[in-house]
Amino acid sequence: MSTARELNRIEVKAAVRRAIEGSADEIIRLARDIYEHPEPGFTEERTAKVVAKALAKAGVTPETGIAITGMKGLRTFNGQGPTVAVIGELDAVKAPGHPSADMTTGAAHACGHHSQLGALIGTAIGLGVPEVASTLSGRAAFIATPAEEFIDVEMRWGLREAGRLGLLSGKQEMIRLGAFDDIDMAMMVHTSSSKSQRRFIVGGTSNAHVVHYVRFLGKAAHAGGAPHQGVNALQAAMLALSAINTQRETFEAENQTRVHGIITRGGVATNAVPAEVVYEGRVRGRTMTAVDKIAAQVEDCYRAGALAMGASLEIVSIPGYLPLDNNKDFASVFSKNVVTEFGEDALTTQADTVNAGGSTDMGDLSQIMPALHPYVAAAEGTGHGIDYVIADYRRAVVDSAISMALTVVDLLSDNAAEARMIIDSNKPSMTRAEYVQSQADRLRKIEYRGG
Repeated sequence: MSTARELNRIEVKAAVRRAIEGSADEIIRLARDIYEHPEPGFTEERTAKVVAKALAKAGVTPETGIAITGMKGLRTFNGQGPTVAVIGELDAVKAPGHPSADMTTGAAHACGHHSQLGALIGTAIGLGVPEVASTLSGRAAFIATPAEEFIDVEMRWGLREAGRLGLLSGKQEMIRLGAFDDIDMAMMVHTSSSKSQRRFIVGGTSNAHVVHYVRFLGKAAHAGGAPHQGVNALQAAMLALSAINTQRETFEAENQTRVHGIITRGGVATNAVPAEVVYEGRVRGRTMTAVDKIAAQVEDCYRAGALAMGASLEIVSIPGYLPLDNNKDFASVFSKNVVTEFGEDALTTQADTVNAGGSTDMGDLSQIMPALHPYVAAAEGTGHGIDYVIADYRRAVVDSAISMALTVVDLLSDNAAEARMIIDSNKPSMTRAEYVQSQADRLRKIEYRGG
């Protein structure tokens, strides 16, 4: 026979579920609206206003303008206890040609962040019912973070140089600013285009990475009349990229290394020797040790290109993301709710070592507190591609909100016993202060003169 305490939690969960189900049309409509108005990182002004208004309507008044466009709202429950954060990401990626792409910026929600925001609001609505307020201990935080997609590096570096940013992604900067100082554990759900018929995928990890912002500096001259009087920065960059490609056979497969980038400025006129070329690159790997090893080789390749052409070189090596560490106990609470709500066949559990090769700043957060980053199989197409769309908004938004809200109920019930156990048993790799210091220590500026 069920105890009174168990029955009470069952009743609370039923009330939460009803509230989210009752708001299904509203939160899906919000997600679709954001999809139609994509904005890249640190420029999500409209998106932030839409989310802030929706949170306020759900009874959570957020502090806005954190890390330029981010926000955070708190809901306090009956008893004293930990704070559990639910996160949604505000930004879009660049995918010109995508059906939702902005004609000016090329931004598009080709990664599903708009669905996270619908789920964030749904979770806030579900945890706002009276049954929750009177039975849980602690607080729920609803956090919308900017700029998870690490793009537009030159723009972000400019914001840093102007004193508007310290770290160059949303969660990184919000950690630096102290927005997570009073958060004890955090979760979010990301969409996936996995062919799996199961709703949710729990477990796995992600790659660490560093970001390179590189300027090859030459000397302009008439490309037809006096090319010998110039120093071709574009040729220096092309030689550097060729050198990187010759290194690929030395990358160890077990480190899942990825080196990739784009030239964002390749010259100003075809009849002038290019005097400045800008390259934005990424080095990824399973561990920071692996990343640092390959990054050193890549930096030598930049130097080699500059040396061959007699160009100068400026490299800014920017600390990117750390590997994702999904907390197993946290995952267990979430998984039980998925199975209870949607059945055994709704859940896929991956080994901790499964790594799709991408990176997320949720990895940084997972190094300083218990964190969870499952996926919901609700999309079609290739991530960051022009065909990536949400195929099942009900699953992406409503089912995600229900799963996260019920997880918070379990964590903060019975004087937050489950949350306290997870927090007490978790051994973070670093404190928040150590994290911020390590990011500062890893930022490097390198200058090299090849001629």
